[in-house]
Amino acid sequence: MKDKGKKEQSAQQRSDKTPVIVIEHLVKRYGPLTALDDVSIEVGRGEIVGLLGPNGAGKSTAMNILTGYLSASGGRVLVDGVDVLLSPIEAKRKIGYLPEQPPVYPDMTVDEYLAFVYQLKGCTLPREQHLDDVCKAVRITEVRSRLIRNLSKGYRQRVGMAQALIGDPPLLIFDEPTVGLDPKQIIEVRNLLRTLGRRHTVILSTHILSEVQAVCERIVVIDRGRVVANERTEDLGRAVSEHAAYRYRILGPEREVVSELRARHGVARAELLPEREGDAVTVLVECERGVDVRRAVFSLCASKGWPILGLSPVGADLEDIFLRLVSQEK
Repeated sequence: MKDKGKKEQSAQQRSDKTPVIVIEHLVKRYGPLTALDDVSIEVGRGEIVGLLGPNGAGKSTAMNILTGYLSASGGRVLVDGVDVLLSPIEAKRKIGYLPEQPPVYPDMTVDEYLAFVYQLKGCTLPREQHLDDVCKAVRITEVRSRLIRNLSKGYRQRVGMAQALIGDPPLLIFDEPTVGLDPKQIIEVRNLLRTLGRRHTVILSTHILSEVQAVCERIVVIDRGRVVANERTEDLGRAVSEHAAYRYRILGPEREVVSELRARHGVARAELLPEREGDAVTVLVECERGVDVRRAVFSLCASKGWPILGLSPVGADLEDIFLRLVSQEK
């Protein structure tokens, strides 16, 4: 009996280490356009992962294939060990999905709507207890008898999360869950996402970079149909570049300033930024590894008679990292 117990415990441990999402060499083509180009991602059990990318990067296409809404041109997708293409119904039972616009019916009460979703999903868990647990989890118990049309946007968003939780799926996918919410509601939803991450694997797709930084343990960046970064949040800056970078504000002719900076020894990259102050231009200067170009840039500007109005190091905040990844890809 002891041996049997040890075997069961060992099997459970192996199961906990099995990735909930396995995307292997995923390709999606629309005629001559390649929306996804050899995308491979794994997401472990209990992870909260942020999915980032500019408009048209392939992020929505990847999510639509993951949820079974679109078929792939190549590769495969497994959700908790189930192939989405070969067994779509079984795979969808393992996914709770909240699109950007919550799929709620405004003329139903919250209770009526959740009971409808329960039947629609063919859920076999004890209904009353399960719906009670779901409502407590997203903190909507006090509004269960109210019409959805009379709820605030924040509560409607929580009702949308509640429908995603019905059936207790191992994977939750949230698309822009805080769009249109006020600051207090945003904080509440973020706290809720962290709580859900204790029991579920969570994929968060959003354009709000501070939200990803506040909630997600790992960040996947897609650009032009390819994965350009897949790192833990705290490691993303080091993964992008080990080069020092500075933001200069220089009073001088735009083209000549950028051209001369690019020609300096030790400058790996000089990129014009949209920020301006009168006639001064702002340039992002990235150094080659192990090189400090500040003295060389100061000497250049002094010889040209270009006053340096500002100089600041560029930290590894998520906005800078995201822009650097996308600009490198382009």
